[in-house]
Amino acid sequence: MNLFELIFLIFGLIVGSFLNVCIYRIPRNISIISPSSSCPSCGTLIKPQDNIPLISYLILKGRCKKCGGKISMRYPLVELLNGILYWSVFKYFGMGWHLLFLFAFVSAMIVIIFIDSEFQLIPDLITIPGFVIGILGASFIIPDPFVHSSFYPFTGISIVGFLNSAAGMLLGGGLFYLIAVVSKGGMGGGDIKMMAMVGAFMGWKAVLLTTFIGSLTGSLVGIFLMVFKGKDRKTKIPFGPFLSLGAIITLFFGGSILRWYFNI
Repeated sequence: MNLFELIFLIFGLIVGSFLNVCIYRIPRNISIISPSSSCPSCGTLIKPQDNIPLISYLILKGRCKKCGGKISMRYPLVELLNGILYWSVFKYFGMGWHLLFLFAFVSAMIVIIFIDSEFQLIPDLITIPGFVIGILGASFIIPDPFVHSSFYPFTGISIVGFLNSAAGMLLGGGLFYLIAVVSKGGMGGGDIKMMAMVGAFMGWKAVLLTTFIGSLTGSLVGIFLMVFKGKDRKTKIPFGPFLSLGAIITLFFGGSILRWYFNI
């Protein structure tokens, strides 16, 4: 691992710590700016030396230093996941200002996964700014993930482009709005906005592939829950986490998947 890879990995861990704040506070309508982070059990403010990503959790053995209350595994998991994704984005797409847009995208997907899993909610605070950031970045700087098929390294300069981004945003929002109408509420407004955001960042092809991957993984999990956990078809399973997973897979492997499919 070279110096830049290490820097982006550490940067991802640090941002992951902030994502934990967003995941906890946004669905509870608490400001993500203040107050400072505190123990969820006793409310004691967490000192900076006890809030080092991953390291503090390991040193404290997953417990509050003051009251000994257990700290959720979600915190180090989010930090580690975000760090790995930032490292992967840099490895795949290379150095450039486009990294800022792609970092924002993968971090947004992580926040959506954990909030929607717990609250069945995809916040507008994440998706609506995502429309603007996505279409601006795609118009000028975000590389098209469908142009190249190799994972390491990304060597192309083709961008998504404004028309592709706009078409993706309209297709993502329109397709899921249609599904919501046909299913009479079976699809939430958050999913509609999220897929519009995915389309804005990566174009119309990403909408179709993300939807396919999300539907496939969601169906497999649903079957597993019915067979092994005694759930039935009426059990509500949030779709956002599966769509987010599909979007991340599409970002890295979209070109490879389509080339494999059309070469079968």
